[in-house]
Amino acid sequence: MELNVWLTLLLASIAISVSPGAGAVVSMNHGIKYGLKKSYPAIFGLQAGLLIQTFIVVIGLGALIAKSVMLFNIIKWIGVAYLVYLGLSKFFEKVEVIDEENQLNTYSAKKSFISATLINLTNAKATVFLVAFIPQFLNPNESLFFQFTIIGLTLCIVDIFVMTGYSGLASKLKFLIKDVKAMKIQNRITGSFLILAAIFMSTAKKS
Repeated sequence: MELNVWLTLLLASIAISVSPGAGAVVSMNHGIKYGLKKSYPAIFGLQAGLLIQTFIVVIGLGALIAKSVMLFNIIKWIGVAYLVYLGLSKFFEKVEVIDEENQLNTYSAKKSFISATLINLTNAKATVFLVAFIPQFLNPNESLFFQFTIIGLTLCIVDIFVMTGYSGLASKLKFLIKDVKAMKIQNRITGSFLILAAIFMSTAKKS
């Protein structure tokens, strides 16, 4: 891959990652509740979902999803339902003041990783986007595997840095977990954004 092509890919990856979405919501929620360090399982979970999506595109399933209305809708609505579930759970979550030690005791790295992976993995709109996005940076005369590797790593590394930024910024507001009213507002904002992300996903249509 030529340097100018990669630089274009890099700029596009930054623009995509910075755009607010479910991943940013997840990263910020973990940052504000558990701090930056404990946000990384969720951040890496998001990347796992992204890498699996990229692999799906690589082996041709992305093209199949783009062509099949039924398959696209099945994956789309699974993702929508999961985000709505997470949003409603957060919106109606019982709030009680607990000290920071107990807050951290509720944390599960495994649960955070799996949940974040599923959020990205079930985003059919992102899969279809990758189907249209990836070919723009491919040269059929060069190794496709090598190019796919560069594209996948670039997308993920950029997203790790951006999600770290979102989570780190949110962690500065960690003091809000000590105030019931602030916690309710934070939970409802997080839940609303997750539901909003689900609504955007539900508008994805076959081109």
